[in-house]
Amino acid sequence: MVTRTSEEAGGVRHVQVGAERDGQRVDNALAALLKGVPRSLVYRLLRTGQVRVNGRRAKPDTRLAMGDDLRLPPLRQATAAGDGQPDSSQVERLRTAIVHRDKHFLVIDKPSGIASHGGSGIAHGAIELLRAAFPDEFLELVHRLDRDTSGVLVLARSRRALVGLQQAIREGKVTKQYLCLMTGLPKRARFDVNAPLRKFDLAGGERLVRVADDGKPALTFFREIERYGDASLVEATLATGRTHQIRVHAAHAGHPLAGDEKYGNREENKRWRARGLRRLFLHAARFEFEFEGQGYCFSSPLPDDLRSVLPVQPVLPR
Repeated sequence: MVTRTSEEAGGVRHVQVGAERDGQRVDNALAALLKGVPRSLVYRLLRTGQVRVNGRRAKPDTRLAMGDDLRLPPLRQATAAGDGQPDSSQVERLRTAIVHRDKHFLVIDKPSGIASHGGSGIAHGAIELLRAAFPDEFLELVHRLDRDTSGVLVLARSRRALVGLQQAIREGKVTKQYLCLMTGLPKRARFDVNAPLRKFDLAGGERLVRVADDGKPALTFFREIERYGDASLVEATLATGRTHQIRVHAAHAGHPLAGDEKYGNREENKRWRARGLRRLFLHAARFEFEFEGQGYCFSSPLPDDLRSVLPVQPVLPR
C-alpha cells in the first residue's frame, strides 16, 4: 500500500499513510512529503496545530501508522517561503563525503558546519542535500549530529533499515563513540557521568539542555586517550542518545568541551581560539551495529582542523 492524497476546497490535503511510512515520526514524514519546504516551516505548522493525524493535533514526535489520515494545510505560503533547490556545490560536497552506500544504508563523514537537517534559519541540511543528490531514492536520517559536530552520520535507504536500526538504537545495541577535547585534566582516566537531562526552550526558540532530576536518563562513558598540560583528548561512548548529551555531561563533570559556546567556559574558549580552534571540538568517530545478521562498523579519523590545534607531544595517558 502506498501513501494516497486527496484535496479539499481551500487547498487542505489529506494523506492516507501507506506502509512505507508506518511507524515514522510525523516531522520526518512531512520533510519527505513537502519537497522544498524549509524544516523550520514544517515545525511551525506542527506547533500551530495545522497538521493533524486522524483529526488530532500532531506533535513532531507523533508516530504515524498505516491507514492514518494525515491532514496538511494549504501550502502556497510554504512554497513561496522555500529557498529553492540547494546549491550544487553543497550537494557535490556531500556526495564526496559518502563513505558507504549499499541497499540499506548511506553513510557520510559529515563536515562541521552542515546541519543534519534544515530548520532554524538553515535552508538545507545533510538530508536535504543528499535527497537533491539522489532525488528518486528513499532517504531518512537514522540519527542526528549537531551542526558543529563532524563525523559519521548514517541514513537509511529503506523503511525496513530505518525502523530496524532505530529500534536497535533504542535497545542500546548500537555503539556510538566520539572524540572530544575536555578542558582541564579529569582526575581519572576512565569515568562515567550518569545524570538525567531535560530540554528547555528559551525565548527566541533556542534550546538548552540541563542536568535535572526530572529529566530523561542519560549515561556517558569517558576514556582519556591523550592528555596535555591543560586539556585531555577523550573518547566518549554513549549509552543513551540525548540531545547535547556529551557536551552537557562534560560540563557537569567540570570539564566542558573546548570551543563549546553554549555549555563551555568562556575564558577556556578564548585560549583555544587563540590556538586556532574555530569550532566545537567534538567528532563522531565510530558507529557500529548489526542489521539482519550483518555487522556494520563505520569510522572517521579526527579531521585536520581539530588535530592541528592539539599540542605536538602529548603526555601519555595514566
